[in-house]
Amino acid sequence: MSYYFKSLSINRLSIIGAGQIGPDICLHFSKVFSKYPVELVLVDISEDALANAKARIEKKIQKGVETGAFKPEMAESMRSSITYTSDYQNIAGSEIVVEAATEDEKIKNIIFNQVEKICDDNCFFLSNSSHMRPEVIFQNIENKKRCLVTHYFFPAERNPIVEIIPGEKTSESITDTLMGFYEAIGKVPIKVKSSYGYAVDPIFEGLCQTAILCLEKGYGTVKEIDAIAQKSLGLGIGPFTALTLTGGNSITNHGLDEMNHELMPWFKSPKALQDSVENNTPWDIAKRGEKVEISPEKEGILEKQFLGAYFALSSYILDIGICSIHDLNMACEIALVMQAPFTLMNKIGLENAYQIVEDFCIEHTEFPIPESLKKAKAAGKWEISHIVKTVQDQVAVITIRRPKVLNALNLEVIADLETALVDAETDNSIFGSVITGFGVKAFVSGADIHMLSSLKTPEEGYENARSFQVVFSKIQKLKKPVICAMNGFAFGGGNELAMSCTMRICKKGLPVLACQPEVKLGFIPGAGGTQLLPRLVGINTAAEILRTGRPVSSSEAMEIGLIDKEVEGDLIEEGISLVKQIADGSLAVLPMVETPIRNGEKITDVELGHLSKAIDSILTKTIYEGAEMTLEDGLEFEARQFGECMKTEDMKIGLKNFVENGPKMKAEFVHK
Repeated sequence: MSYYFKSLSINRLSIIGAGQIGPDICLHFSKVFSKYPVELVLVDISEDALANAKARIEKKIQKGVETGAFKPEMAESMRSSITYTSDYQNIAGSEIVVEAATEDEKIKNIIFNQVEKICDDNCFFLSNSSHMRPEVIFQNIENKKRCLVTHYFFPAERNPIVEIIPGEKTSESITDTLMGFYEAIGKVPIKVKSSYGYAVDPIFEGLCQTAILCLEKGYGTVKEIDAIAQKSLGLGIGPFTALTLTGGNSITNHGLDEMNHELMPWFKSPKALQDSVENNTPWDIAKRGEKVEISPEKEGILEKQFLGAYFALSSYILDIGICSIHDLNMACEIALVMQAPFTLMNKIGLENAYQIVEDFCIEHTEFPIPESLKKAKAAGKWEISHIVKTVQDQVAVITIRRPKVLNALNLEVIADLETALVDAETDNSIFGSVITGFGVKAFVSGADIHMLSSLKTPEEGYENARSFQVVFSKIQKLKKPVICAMNGFAFGGGNELAMSCTMRICKKGLPVLACQPEVKLGFIPGAGGTQLLPRLVGINTAAEILRTGRPVSSSEAMEIGLIDKEVEGDLIEEGISLVKQIADGSLAVLPMVETPIRNGEKITDVELGHLSKAIDSILTKTIYEGAEMTLEDGLEFEARQFGECMKTEDMKIGLKNFVENGPKMKAEFVHK
């Protein structure tokens, strides 16, 4: 059976170029298509390059087997799906061709002239370029509507961000299809208008330019500059190390000079970078584990340089209008593994951020202060949203998009969600809303653990719980229907959000759909779980699920009444259909029970294992006494009880264990 995504059917996909990034792109496709008979063709004119690519891919697959990431049968499927060839004729019949050859206009032109002669008119032509505009790459292709750039980031098999850059004549429907396709295969696509270097590379290469200029000016050594760049920006590795690991000196050298006339005069390859490329001299980067000492004075100078460059470059990209602030903020954080720029500016304050940029621009005279930053300073903050709202067939589709934390909820996301739903409620052209999560793994993974870890007192715990409850209660009471389309698992606050909606639907056959895992972290649900779940599935059933923190499959969720429907087809289309049926009265939905529900149910014994007896006592009281109250009073009671958890040692132990060791390590509770 082919791989299907809506109208797109894939039997064969070809990657051209077995050098730096092509094999990694091929590896990712082999992973996502491992359950489907999709043939992957990796093409290169060099037999040596193909042999090296095969060895590299198979080494990574074997490492995946050894670490448990791939089961042996999956690994074998991945290996056997790839054909390594120097014969371009083997790409015939491909539905998608991804070119990942050298960043050279002539070479790309030659490749696609060949591809166009071999592949039919329905084949999508994608170029993995880091700089070149699609109008240049595909200038000689006759059918330009199926041509666009897909810019992967290092390492391509693991880094989820892919910039999608359509050309002037690219079909909008093909662009939309590819955006959805990349999301469906586990990537995080962002749409960027055609511009040299696109949205992210001018920031990365601008930071590399800043680092090299700092070296030339004597602000620090290579090791010192890398260390402070990491510290000030939250980078995984410093810019000199990044250039070294990716082999990016020559590309950045060329890219900066092209940006000089394509974007603005500030971009220019520094002399030290030109010399490094010409003489093939490496940067003197720190060895793994090497500690770099630096004086506070140097640190202060370098920190201002990097913050000034980062804030100025990010704001400049907004000025040229090629992508949204939300996409750029997310892409920098994930693709470049650093603090999100606009979030960071909000955190330190716009007045402070503006002053840092102003000082940077005074020193770097060819970099004007971006207009978007001036407006943000006047407004007092950058407006950043963590949801994406579209309207489809008069239904608002609201997608929670925080892929780095599997769409976890915090107070900002809740505020964004409330605004979008209220807007839909007051818009007479909208029938209702569908809420879903970004990607294919999680609807919402829960409440942001860092937010919970920051709570210190029972009062803070109570206020945090009530902040969630107030919004979820508002969702429950909206006059227009809200369908929760659970595209993946819903843990903690995600399940509580789902239970607040008019109906819940999910993909069929999910082994894990819902879970209230709070007890494993040493606290109780605080966003309505102890009151909503009993009203949907019954008190004792809910109590067992809540007290053990065990997961529930989609089939069990259907059986006990937690969800209303398992869906085999398109989840969003089904959600839209249900909204319209409820809106026109052809489908009746029972409202959430708001009166007391306890009818003599006794507290049953539950095997707690290692779980905290102190937290279980608070939880059991909350469930059963809350069931004797109205829903409104029960929610208030739950919030107070959530605050009580703050007094326990076990909540501190549970959160500390999760932050330090992750969800698989059991916390050693002391039952106090």
